[in-house]
Amino acid sequence: MSDPTDPFFEPYDRDEIAYGDVPSAPLAAYLDQVDCGGQAVDLGAGAGRDTIALAKAGFHVTAVDLSPRGAERIRQRAEAAGVGPRVQTCVANVCDHEIQPDTFDAICATTVLDHVPADDARLVWKRMTAGLRDGGVVYVEVHTTEDPGCDRWPGSQSDAPQSETAGAVVNYFAPNQLARWATDEKSALRILRYEERLEWDYTHGPEHLHGKAILLAVKAGAHPPWYGQPVAFPRRGA
Repeated sequence: MSDPTDPFFEPYDRDEIAYGDVPSAPLAAYLDQVDCGGQAVDLGAGAGRDTIALAKAGFHVTAVDLSPRGAERIRQRAEAAGVGPRVQTCVANVCDHEIQPDTFDAICATTVLDHVPADDARLVWKRMTAGLRDGGVVYVEVHTTEDPGCDRWPGSQSDAPQSETAGAVVNYFAPNQLARWATDEKSALRILRYEERLEWDYTHGPEHLHGKAILLAVKAGAHPPWYGQPVAFPRRGA
């Protein structure tokens, strides 16, 4: 089955939904360590692996994605997880989705800023940082130029297998680009974790390699009880 109006219909329609149901590890670690609640938005939510994690942690989450089938699966997953009342879906292009300033306590954007043109990604980023409340957290993943799907070096020189959805990535991030965005004075963020890495993906289609940049940050001035991922030096007995 397919839907020409929904480019991600088939991956999200599978019995084993593309990208799985395990939330992004740094985000999950943060949610496990820090008391959470309030309003969250998951941009490019896909089939909801991070949406559900945010809702389970106590947030009321708006899941935004282009895919109507993805939104349907998110609603199904939220009900099955017992967090249906805390999740609402919005079928929209993230470039068109309005984010009011000082609105959200958590903003997640897992592999979506790389799925829109570079200029649009920068505008969405500015809306995200402006929309974060004091004490809020932001989590972002993007594909980088290390990815075998990239037409620039070094990814262009890789012979590793590419993702089945590599064609949807239109904006590969250069080394340190996401970190520079986060440390820009106008972003008003404090980085908790940043890394650039290669990773093998087995969550959809044939196994393939990715180049990723991962950012976990809070609004400047916030100092949550963050002990790292994995937790490095927890208190004894905690």
